[in-house]
Amino acid sequence: MLNSRRLILAHFWLAFGVFGVALILGAWQMFIRSPLASWIGNPEWYYRSVTAHGTIMGYVFPTLIAMGFGYAISESSLKTPLYGARWAWTGIWMIFVGSVMAMIPVSAGLASVLYTFYPPMIGNPFYYIGVVIVVVGSWIWVALMVINLARWKRSNPGKPVPLAMYANVAGSFLWGWTAVGASLELILQIIPVALGFRSTIDAGLARVFFSWTLHAIVYFWLIPTYIAYYTIVPRAIGGKLYSDSMARISFVLFLVVAMPIGIHHTFADPMVGAGFKFIHSAFTAIVALPTLLTVFTICASVEIAGRLRGGRGPFGWLVALPWGNPTMLAVTFSFVMLGFGGAGGLINMSYQLDASIHNTQWITGHFHLIFGGAIVIMYFVIAYDLWPHLTGRSLKDLSLMRLQLWLWFIGMIVTTFPWHYVGILGMPRRMAYYDYSHPAVSDQATPVVLSAIGGLILIISAILFFIVLIRGHRSSVVNPGEYEFSVAVHPPHRVPVALNSHGLWVALMVGLTATNYGFPILQLAFRNDTSVPAVYVGVQK
Repeated sequence: MLNSRRLILAHFWLAFGVFGVALILGAWQMFIRSPLASWIGNPEWYYRSVTAHGTIMGYVFPTLIAMGFGYAISESSLKTPLYGARWAWTGIWMIFVGSVMAMIPVSAGLASVLYTFYPPMIGNPFYYIGVVIVVVGSWIWVALMVINLARWKRSNPGKPVPLAMYANVAGSFLWGWTAVGASLELILQIIPVALGFRSTIDAGLARVFFSWTLHAIVYFWLIPTYIAYYTIVPRAIGGKLYSDSMARISFVLFLVVAMPIGIHHTFADPMVGAGFKFIHSAFTAIVALPTLLTVFTICASVEIAGRLRGGRGPFGWLVALPWGNPTMLAVTFSFVMLGFGGAGGLINMSYQLDASIHNTQWITGHFHLIFGGAIVIMYFVIAYDLWPHLTGRSLKDLSLMRLQLWLWFIGMIVTTFPWHYVGILGMPRRMAYYDYSHPAVSDQATPVVLSAIGGLILIISAILFFIVLIRGHRSSVVNPGEYEFSVAVHPPHRVPVALNSHGLWVALMVGLTATNYGFPILQLAFRNDTSVPAVYVGVQK
């Protein structure tokens, strides 16, 4: 049994609680933008909802999942109680307080700036301060993961760091560094204006700071999912991990290639030079490497499971796989959505093709398919896998779990595929209302209705998910034993220093960030002609 199970449960319940709220907001947004609903009359309500939905889903929900899962990984893989548990409780309380502080002005209509802040729009300062408190609370987790690994390595010199912990700490380093960009934007650019110390803001510099965070944060969201791919899936389906070394390479590659790519989100911004836009476009293509390594390694691991179960011939192992196992279903659905989402990402990162879909519903479909689809479905698996070890009670609703995962997959496809289609037709995103009687958008009415139906399916799936977890708290008591991770076909007895520590990769991460962001940031910082008047949102003093 995990020593810090109350701490871990608190993270998961808070994460899924705010997730449920944000999901309802998202479904409401799809409904009121569709032909099924009459115009609400005031677009401000829509933008309040979008800001709350994005802030929760982008910052709070995945951060709490990574933290809770990270604490479970630390204790179960290192076989030692979590060092600094009191600080961990401080971290989650900071996230709770920061979230409430941020959501109050959003709910009051004083900070409808969306989760990307969008300067020169300026909201109530308490929204931004709340977000900063959330980030600082998460940095406590970053520090604790590094400290716990360092203490273990001192007690176990020369031993390979368990893969799950190695990947977990890589993810914490990635988050700790990528969050610096948005923090600098808030502290140096936005909060001084929100507090009234300045009346102008350098919107270009602020957006470059945020691009530091904007895309690398996606890989922070991905890290728990990839850890589940490598360390939960092979064990759960009765197989073994194909290669421990390839897994480690995948995670350190994220540290190296995830950072210098964010400027591809500013292709339409005139403040950034074409040269840096092209460089970031090229680096974005390299991000495919850890994903391709992962797809190969996990497919090979799944084949091993099928053959251990008696599968013969070129494809007999597919038939032998435990398709009734929720984990097997989820990883299959996750890979399908990751494949479609990744294919769309090739369009987004293209310096030429991005212009055709920039700021359209295609973008909304893309990141929902990646995050809401491929990533979140594995968050469900993490919860299902950990729950007996956190509660001491069994999860017996396998048929309900399978139905929940099927509905999430179907709902996400029905939601996001129409968004891709209407994006190609030119439907802009971030719009509160469309007049579907107008010839320019009348052909888009049916796909938009389909996406709203997809949102309803996702709500049903989420309800089933909560039912499974709540019933799990009331089921029969079990002794699940120690929480175990997947074992490699060839367990490592010695690991090269570069794949047993993070120093080299963190140095490369910081160096590439400085190389790829340093000049644009310094260029904009020393110009005196790029500031514009702030546009205050809501009622300001």
